[in-house]
Amino acid sequence: MAEKDDFAIVLDYLQNGYPLERRMSPVVQAIGEKHLALLELVPTRGVSFSLQEKVYIGPQKRDKIYFIRGRLPKDKLTETAKIQLQEFVSKIVAEQEKEFVDFFNSAQAINTRLHQLELLPGFGKKHTIEIVKAREEKKFESFHDLKERVKSLPDPKKSVEKRILEEILDSPRQRLFVK
Repeated sequence: MAEKDDFAIVLDYLQNGYPLERRMSPVVQAIGEKHLALLELVPTRGVSFSLQEKVYIGPQKRDKIYFIRGRLPKDKLTETAKIQLQEFVSKIVAEQEKEFVDFFNSAQAINTRLHQLELLPGFGKKHTIEIVKAREEKKFESFHDLKERVKSLPDPKKSVEKRILEEILDSPRQRLFVK
């Protein structure tokens, strides 16, 4: 059974539901805190939400969420939700920099033609070879360290953020960060 998030982060709150749908019931667009799944939540009557608010969606009694309607289709994401999603991903990458730097230290070849690092936007064979050589000498300690030691590298933090957004919104075949 797939693991579920106990908390979600509010990306947008549509008090009157979706503008073009007949149902005028309120809906919360959110993202699962750990598994980064886009979710459509139905709020309890009479509550309101602020953007980036952390709400409980686990199996116990919920105070603000009545039920989880299901996964949020990416074409229903509001512009506000898209902006909040980018901010949320940027915050996660900054807070968990060590885990993402560890990815650069341990990324492996997927097959004979493709390496995990090449799945990052802006990273090609040349960058991959340089990163692998540099990490053999000494493991990377931060995004700054990575950028300093591997010249002409695109911003590793931005590349990781773009890849996470790509995995959330486009669900590519190969996944690096989103379960």
